[in-house]
Amino acid sequence: MKNILKILGFATAFAAFPFAASAHPGLHAAGFADGFIHPFTGADHLMAMTAVGYWAGQFGGRMRFVIPAVFAAVMVLGAAFGFHAEAPSLIEYGVAASVAVMGLLIAFDVKMPALAAAALVALFAFCHGFAHGAEAPAAATEIHFFTGFVLASLILQGVGLGLASLRPGRTLSRLGGALVALGGAWMIGNA
Repeated sequence: MKNILKILGFATAFAAFPFAASAHPGLHAAGFADGFIHPFTGADHLMAMTAVGYWAGQFGGRMRFVIPAVFAAVMVLGAAFGFHAEAPSLIEYGVAASVAVMGLLIAFDVKMPALAAAALVALFAFCHGFAHGAEAPAAATEIHFFTGFVLASLILQGVGLGLASLRPGRTLSRLGGALVALGGAWMIGNA
């Protein structure tokens, strides 16, 4: 019961954070601020990055750090491509699929070999990075924008790791994972 109260308290505080007041990229000086705010303005980014951190926490050991690091590094690579191109619709499906699949991985507490886990996370990270890069304001400088969204993404992954470290139990993990997967399925249907 104590863990449930912690999770609910954390989720309430997180939800109360004034993301809406920050609005969408373009309302601040182009660069770091836009990049930092961007991951907090879309449910797809919020759920996927938090889920990546949670899944890494379920793995435990060094994978707690490997999975988020791989995600961040490959996301920058995807952003570099996306910054100079328009995001094809396939990228949006990849982003939505990442949410659905990460939810299922959490719900079923899936463990896989480290290389396979890193490759799967890298695929999703490339899609998210490409979308971030393609959605960057025209006036944004790559290095500042990228630094902002990578830092925000690492924070969201840290939130996921923190939630996993509370050891909420199998039932809550399954429920949370199932809700994320349903959110991802809805996104796929609307991509």
